[in-house]
Amino acid sequence: MDMDIHDPHVLLYIKTIGYPTMFFLMVVEGPIATILSAFAASLGFFNIFIVLFLSIAGDMLGDVILYALGYFGGTRILEKASRLLKAQPEFIRKMERRFQIHGRKIIIAVKSTTGLCWLTFIAAGSFRMDFKKFLSGSFWGGIIWSSFLVAAGYFFGYAFEEISSHIRSAGIIIFISFVIFYVLVTLYKKYQARKIIKSNGNGGE
Repeated sequence: MDMDIHDPHVLLYIKTIGYPTMFFLMVVEGPIATILSAFAASLGFFNIFIVLFLSIAGDMLGDVILYALGYFGGTRILEKASRLLKAQPEFIRKMERRFQIHGRKIIIAVKSTTGLCWLTFIAAGSFRMDFKKFLSGSFWGGIIWSSFLVAAGYFFGYAFEEISSHIRSAGIIIFISFVIFYVLVTLYKKYQARKIIKSNGNGGE
C-alpha cells in the first residue's frame, strides 16, 4: 500500500512521531539531526520554528548532561575526557583559570566555533561553574549554532525543491552537497579544537 505524503492524516502522523524523535536525536547528535529536520521543514513536513526551538532545547539538554558528568564525576571524568583529546594538563589548568573569569563567554564561543564542546562542558561541571551562568551561555551559544544549522538545512531543502523540477537526479546532488557541507563544518571545528589544544598546551595564552 502506497503512502501519500501529501495526505493531511499522513502529515499529522509524521509530525506526531517526528517531533519527539527529532528532539531525542538532537540531544544525541544535534547538528545532523537539526539540518535534516530543517530540510524536512522546508518541504512542509515540520514547522521551522518548532524545529529551531527543539534544536536549542535538545542542544541545551545535551550540554547539561555533560555538565552533570563533570560535576558528579569530578576530575576523574575530566582526566579521561582530556586523554581522549590528548589535551595536556597545562591546557586544563589554563581552562580552569579562564572559567573563573570568562565562564559564560567560553561556553558561548565554544558551542559555535570549536569541536571542544563536550570536553568544555565536562570541565565546566568539574570546575563547579555557576549553573545559571552555564545555562545562559549554553542558551545564547545554542541560538547562534542552531540558527546556523536550521538555516543551512532549510536552504538545502529549498534548493532540492527548486532543482528537482529541472533535474531528475536532484536528490543525489543535494545529498552530496549536504555531506560535503557537514564534513567541512566538522573538519573546521576539529581543526579549531586541535589548534586551541596545541597552542595552550605549549604555553600559549
